[in-house]
Amino acid sequence: MKGLVSLAICFAVAGATSCKREERGFRVQPPAAEKVRVATMSDLRPGGGSAPPSTTNGYEESAYAISEGQKLYMSMNCVGCHFHGGGGIGPALMDNEWIYGSDPQQIFASIVEGRPNGMPAFRGKILDFQVWQIVAYVRSLGGLAPSSTAPGRGDELQGGKPPNSGPAQTPQNSTLPKSAEHP
Repeated sequence: MKGLVSLAICFAVAGATSCKREERGFRVQPPAAEKVRVATMSDLRPGGGSAPPSTTNGYEESAYAISEGQKLYMSMNCVGCHFHGGGGIGPALMDNEWIYGSDPQQIFASIVEGRPNGMPAFRGKILDFQVWQIVAYVRSLGGLAPSSTAPGRGDELQGGKPPNSGPAQTPQNSTLPKSAEHP
């Protein structure tokens, strides 16, 4: 009887300490959007100033938010140009070359303000928190979101790897296209 009680206690302790569920932050506070609405076209700054500090996106810590970002990515027809992250008409989102930067604030600015040569501006068409969810999903495509937030499966019927379970990329700013340079 004594062995049975100690076995039950061991199972209870193991069960209580071994399972950690993700806390779903349905009310995650997105970064202040008004600070990142300026779409920069170059790394040049007056007086050689340093780059602004990177913005952290709390949605990157939530598999639910990344999944919601994926749904928005599909419904806003981002796949029409970027395909499923591999690039096509628009640049690839799964490689290490990011024309306008891989920081969440730069991706946010690209979505909200648009970019020359085809990226439309979505200001007023998508709410700010939804843009941040798309940003989290886009960063997960390149392996820039924490792998611990990878959902167990995608939302499609076919079971594939979650977007951020691939290898992490080291983003590099690529050169701007000639038409994006200011005269």
